[in-house]
Amino acid sequence: MTEPSPVAPSPPAPPARRSARSYVALAKPGITALICTVAVGGFVLADPRSIDGLRLGVLVATGAAASAGAAMLNHYVDRDIDRRMRRTRGRPLATDDGPRPAVVLAAGLALLALGIGAAAVFLNPLTGFSILLGGLTYVVVYTVWLKRRSSWNIVIGGFAGSAPALAGSAAAVGDWTAGAIAFAVLVFLWTPPHFWSLALLLRDDYRRAELPMLPRMDDVAFSGKVVVVSAALLVPAALLVGWTGAIAWPVLVALVGLGLLFTVLTLPLWRHVSPATARRGFVFSGPYLLGVVVAILANAPLIRAGVPAGL
Repeated sequence: MTEPSPVAPSPPAPPARRSARSYVALAKPGITALICTVAVGGFVLADPRSIDGLRLGVLVATGAAASAGAAMLNHYVDRDIDRRMRRTRGRPLATDDGPRPAVVLAAGLALLALGIGAAAVFLNPLTGFSILLGGLTYVVVYTVWLKRRSSWNIVIGGFAGSAPALAGSAAAVGDWTAGAIAFAVLVFLWTPPHFWSLALLLRDDYRRAELPMLPRMDDVAFSGKVVVVSAALLVPAALLVGWTGAIAWPVLVALVGLGLLFTVLTLPLWRHVSPATARRGFVFSGPYLLGVVVAILANAPLIRAGVPAGL
């Protein structure tokens, strides 16, 4: 009876395919999708009665290009610390077989400029300016200036996630409406509990990389309490959106309920910080924001049906 022949290892992917995968990873597709989702929310919130599909498509395309470009610049600047962290050591620029950093830098700058310029030309200058603000905050303020220097990095850098809401409003009506500004505030307040939950989960990794990603890197108990407080701030942020009169009352109820649930899920961090308690808040933070945007999208047919505003 002959022994079965060993299974031959899978051949390595062709260089072109590896390169394509690398550039997709460099664009941070998850974050780019989230940025576009927030922009769509701002667009629909600004004018729920009349949604221009063509303008919305241009907004998503230009926002995605700019977000991908900013992500590539983030990879370029952080390539040294990415090599020191378990979570990031597999990123394309942290490995020896990834694209050349100079090429990534050029591609990032080109995509960011393309997104900003195309939004300004095909939509309006305020949309381009809003995307510019988001890109500058993420690349210059957060990545270059604050990330390695201050525990305020993610707080101030959180504006990068809020800017798409303003871009959406500008694309829809040519202005930043009160409702879209309130939505941007909510997204701004969402960023700290989202990221600080992750930082608590990976605090040893960040400590090795010497990145001050928590309110107090040397006081985990204090940082856990700050996560709970920051999550609780999402409830008054939801009320602020309702106060502008931009959303129907069922949407306001949904936003307040999501904020309360986020707070409840992070509440164990007040007494004890552990991987399990930190993971609970982080895992829900993404679905929370997605739920907020879905509620805002549902707001359009409710407003057109004459459902009264929340406040």
